Amino acid sequence: MTRATFPDMPDYGLGAAGLGNLYTEVSDDDAQGALQAALEAGLRYIDTAPFYGHGLSEQRVGAFLQASGASPVISTKVGRQLRPAGNQPIPDNGFASPAPFIPKFDYSAEGIRASFADSQKRLGVRSVDILLLHDIGEVTHGAAHQEVFDQAITEALPEMAALKAEGKTKWIGLGVNEIEVCQQVLDRMDLDVLLIAGRYTLLEHATSAPFLDECHRRNVKVIIGGAFNSGLLAASDDEPLRYDYAEAPLWAIERVQHLRDFCAAYDTALPAAALQFCRAHPAVVCVIPGARNAAQVRQVVGWTQSPIDPQFWDALRERGLISPDAVVPS
Repeated sequence: MTRATFPDMPDYGLGAAGLGNLYTEVSDDDAQGALQAALEAGLRYIDTAPFYGHGLSEQRVGAFLQASGASPVISTKVGRQLRPAGNQPIPDNGFASPAPFIPKFDYSAEGIRASFADSQKRLGVRSVDILLLHDIGEVTHGAAHQEVFDQAITEALPEMAALKAEGKTKWIGLGVNEIEVCQQVLDRMDLDVLLIAGRYTLLEHATSAPFLDECHRRNVKVIIGGAFNSGLLAASDDEPLRYDYAEAPLWAIERVQHLRDFCAAYDTALPAAALQFCRAHPAVVCVIPGARNAAQVRQVVGWTQSPIDPQFWDALRERGLISPDAVVPS
């Protein structure tokens, strides 16, 4: 694969799943405010997908781009097509009041091109900076994994490479929640970038860190999504505790409580530690927390800029709350 120079990415960007009403309905005004605040604060990378709100997130990002004339780094995804629901019930897929479409997996070459064409319309763009193949992997597809994987290798990724050659995107890769499938794909072909959600975090990173080390050696850029493990590392007292988009298991809740208590002893906000930890690995080019309004964006920016005592990281190691060889901020 011919590699173009990767974009000048900010350390932190904006994950736009929340702008598709993930878990909670968001007004158009709040969505536009979040996007405006993100760009004003230097979060010049926005990641979206057709799946997020069944097209709603892309529509809101597109409306912002047209109204503002801004040109941030944009990524979106392929691998699902949105079918009009008509009289059929609309699955929520975790989204409150999604658009009236039914997402269907489609990793065929024709499906990839059709999905991207629809994204172009919703976003109001001719091209995007980064195009990602969404949600392949055995955890996602179960018994159908091998069939999906084979089609990803023989159809989806080659079609994405063709879109890249046509100037429709500059960089291609995967947007997934599974490390194993990233390794499987990289064993077969080169990619520009991986967006990995929820697998490399302050809460859990021991098994994924060696893979990130390999990405750094191979010059495969990594974007970290889900740095809060579906919000668990940033949840306030009155918020539901989620992990991997579902109810958080007891082990995760208990470990987060240990982390929270430890952070309090060092006068450090746990979300600040979570974000800055993820960004420290040399393979990582950007971390993309979500936010639903301008106030949340400003809170995220505060966490990214919050000073943390270097001894904090040493003490985390000593307590066994991070891996002994974990890369930490310097």
